[in-house]
Amino acid sequence: MMRRPPEPVQVVKERRDRALTALVDGIPYARFLGIGFERRGDELTAILNFDEKLIGNPFLPALHGGATAAFLETTALVELGWQRVWEAVESGAVDVERLGPETLPRMPKTIDFTVDYLRSGLPRDAYARARVNRSGRRYASVHVEAWQDNRDRLYAQATGHFLMPSSGE
Repeated sequence: MMRRPPEPVQVVKERRDRALTALVDGIPYARFLGIGFERRGDELTAILNFDEKLIGNPFLPALHGGATAAFLETTALVELGWQRVWEAVESGAVDVERLGPETLPRMPKTIDFTVDYLRSGLPRDAYARARVNRSGRRYASVHVEAWQDNRDRLYAQATGHFLMPSSGE
């Protein structure tokens, strides 16, 4: 029995990037806010590109709390969705060329989401990473941290609980 030769690294990277792009494009609000994602292996970093429309207090100026909360929640949802898509893409169960809103797995639904605003968000790009504390068949718990210039100086963090879609969805 002959083993297939391994795929070139660039082909694997392009397949993973297409899957991530399809996942993020399925969230129109992420596009509206200007949220993008960088992928290193299976680790995602969310990027909230600065835009004047994100300013809540023009006198400071500071990012709007709602924009920060939406950024954190979107990061958590994409991380949960990415875990599901990653397994399907790596196992070959999903054809990345046909990945789109109608073929992507359904996204989790937010049960609750608590944001801690630690300091004012400055008028510049922000970054966030989500850590899934628990992900089962029905429920997931996620912690998200956001920073701007220094990873050790968080400006916001959040904890969320999500209802996971059933495996047939």
